Amino acid sequence: MQRKGIIGTISLIVIGIVFGVVLVSGFGGIKPSYADIQIGADKPPVTNIDQQAEAFNNAFINVAQKVTPSIVQITVVSKVKNSIPDEFKWFFPFKDNIPKEEQGAGSGIIISPDGYILTNNHVVENAEQVEVTLYDNRQFDAKVIGSDPLTDLGVIKIDAKDLPAAYLGDSDKIKVGQWVMAIGNPLSLTSTVTAGIISATDRQIRLNQRKTNNYAVDNYIQTDAAINPGNSGGALVDLNGAVIGINSAIATNGMTQSYIGYGFAIPINIAKSVAHDLIANGKITRGYIGVSISEVDASTAKAVGLDEPKGVMIQEIVKGGAASKEDIQAGDVILKIDGKEVNQPNELQAYVATKRAGDKVVLTLFRNGKTIERKVTLKSNDENKVVTVSDKKDRNVDEDMNKSEITFDDLGMTVKNLTSEEKSDFNVKSGVLITDVKQFGKAYNQAIPENTVITHVDKKPVNSVNEFKKMIEDKKGGAVLLKIVDSNGNSRFVGLEIPK
Repeated sequence: MQRKGIIGTISLIVIGIVFGVVLVSGFGGIKPSYADIQIGADKPPVTNIDQQAEAFNNAFINVAQKVTPSIVQITVVSKVKNSIPDEFKWFFPFKDNIPKEEQGAGSGIIISPDGYILTNNHVVENAEQVEVTLYDNRQFDAKVIGSDPLTDLGVIKIDAKDLPAAYLGDSDKIKVGQWVMAIGNPLSLTSTVTAGIISATDRQIRLNQRKTNNYAVDNYIQTDAAINPGNSGGALVDLNGAVIGINSAIATNGMTQSYIGYGFAIPINIAKSVAHDLIANGKITRGYIGVSISEVDASTAKAVGLDEPKGVMIQEIVKGGAASKEDIQAGDVILKIDGKEVNQPNELQAYVATKRAGDKVVLTLFRNGKTIERKVTLKSNDENKVVTVSDKKDRNVDEDMNKSEITFDDLGMTVKNLTSEEKSDFNVKSGVLITDVKQFGKAYNQAIPENTVITHVDKKPVNSVNEFKKMIEDKKGGAVLLKIVDSNGNSRFVGLEIPK
């Protein structure tokens, strides 16, 4: 009986163990090991990619990798005027049109290894301060070389070497339907790449007509590659990596100001001409034919004897202009310029915008049923309004020698000598008091606040504003380490770059 009892007990234990294992395995009590977990299928659904499809895909990848380092981010601090509606001006009699500072951002394209950068005029317009961030995150202060509101283009310069200059292509050779990529920094999202096709060329959008008294060059490449605020000044490139346009504008719904399907770029051939002029002269020496022109519609074509609507009609010859010196008449139809067909006024305008005063062009004209040619030497136009930026004169070094307070515009802050009472309040033996910090300036960007004391520069004590000024001037183009103390006695070190 005892033996039977033992065997029965063992049997019950074995059954219990087996039953327990079954229960545990059935209800997930034992977790599988890491190696036992399989997520997803074993193979991709398509194993043999079509070679043409792979090559097409790689074309985009190669362009993105090779062109993106040539695109920079531009941060601008500019002065704008408050705009108060007329009906409310009597509430604010002293505040109308008072300049205020505003920070904006855009993109730019490196066009030379020594630091020239092409961008939009509206990115750097009224700029007080311009900072450029490269693809490798290096930052530089930039100088505006010049800008041209008629084409919405500008050139800035940073002090750098061996930069990856972009290749500038030929916008006259682009075709509607070809693939393109837009590269820039939309919505502060750095190095963003989007793709699409050229939707149209020679597009007229009347973007700057009012601001430039209808002298704006209104000729754009239209694309469905996504472009958003911040893309301005960035590159539109083809699948060879050649820049064919400067991203400039978008079609919006007027409320969100964001992309809704189409973007517009300035043809690179216009941009190259403007950049050359701005770099060489700091201004535009644009040439003009000196004619008023209009589109030739079907009725006009029939009236003058053309077999179809084409060319642009000369409505008026500008007195004293280039055309007035040649046998060119109102009523003539310009069919070609230098052998290039023109069928819209903005096409002719865009081509002439690539020329300078003094250049010669050949016009193919239709007059009284005959085709004739006339050579014209372009002249400058007094109405050509050009924004140029000259260097600010350096402040006389002796001017501040006896001052107890000095403003450093390039640093964005004002400092003054400490009084005995202020030394006691801050519990410091020496230093200079920061009385003002300019919004978006270098000091502001480094979180250096007003009403704090700079006691040391590069770990050397500061005794006066003149001494501080000399320490800063000795480090132009470099950086200094400041020790600042607040009213509670808290101190910290902070680095501050000093522009050249």
